[in-house]
Amino acid sequence: MQLDRQQQEIRKYYRVLFRTWGPQHWWPAQSRFEVILGAFLTQNTAWTNVEKALANLRAAHLLSAEGIRRVPLSKLERLIRPSGYFRQKAKRLKLFVEFLDKRYAGSLQRLFSGTTPELREELLSLNGVGRETADSILLFAGNHPVFVVDAYTRRILLRHGILPEESSHEEIRGLLERALAPVADSVTEFSAKRDVLAAGLPGAAHPPSTISTAKRTTLTQVYNEMHGLIVGVGKHYCRKSQPRCDRCPLRNFLPPVK
Repeated sequence: MQLDRQQQEIRKYYRVLFRTWGPQHWWPAQSRFEVILGAFLTQNTAWTNVEKALANLRAAHLLSAEGIRRVPLSKLERLIRPSGYFRQKAKRLKLFVEFLDKRYAGSLQRLFSGTTPELREELLSLNGVGRETADSILLFAGNHPVFVVDAYTRRILLRHGILPEESSHEEIRGLLERALAPVADSVTEFSAKRDVLAAGLPGAAHPPSTISTAKRTTLTQVYNEMHGLIVGVGKHYCRKSQPRCDRCPLRNFLPPVK
């Protein structure tokens, strides 16, 4: 599929999904640090398990850098146990706070004031921070214009014939970012649809939160929404096994069966 056609298809997906479901309110959190915690905890687990771990941290008043800094490692492990791989994740959270303290005097404001490419490289150098985790931190906590590519993104684009199977993470990210930039340029269109209600078919929307309703650039908001919309498709329709293509909002875009 030619590059311009690929980008046009992706823009069509965005518009169809947004008309169907409206705002997805990602990321569901009350603070930027809670977003970062969630980005680590959601590795290799379902969001329902992350919510249990976050609830434990909230009850213990530990949803902050200061909280993670002072809590004993053994207690942190116990609190985040519902998220799975809790020993690894507890160490990674401690290491992130150490990084934040050493490089940015414990300030998220200082952290996110850096340039996107440099900050992305810094995050990727940390133990346990892969591309999806780094980009989630950048986009959802830092409002940096980086598209978050996950397994759902790859699966949908492959099944729809938009990208070949050997496409790299960075190729997928670049394609999504280029394709969605013109959507962000259409401020009137985007603003007019922000309050559209979901249309009955299940998506991935969360209740509005402090972070999901925070002021951000139109480009980061479009990336934000598209990620949530893709999660809705992947979670409910474009499943790894037994996909429900006949009910999917993107069913009309599927290539013909050969």
